[in-house]
Amino acid sequence: MSKTVFFNSYKLKKGVSVSDFLLAVEKLSTEHISKQKGYISFDLLVDGDIWADSTIFETMDDAKRFAESSEPNEFAERFYSFINLNSCKTHFFSIERSY
Repeated sequence: MSKTVFFNSYKLKKGVSVSDFLLAVEKLSTEHISKQKGYISFDLLVDGDIWADSTIFETMDDAKRFAESSEPNEFAERFYSFINLNSCKTHFFSIERSY
């Protein structure tokens, strides 16, 4: 099985503090995402007002299990409080090749 990228793009709500958002992302990543089965790495990306995060997991099953987990936690709730949920797009990509 190939590694999988769980990729999300979104816009922040108008008027939110980017520095507060970055702190929420850091906490979510270090306190929750990095502790999930199959976790490899997490990257936060930005292009103008579009933000994205990319989490690499060992398998598609690990990525989907993470995405479908229904247990809310304080770190995810804080992260989502900054996001315009109507702008969210989610994708799962299998890594075909790495160079």
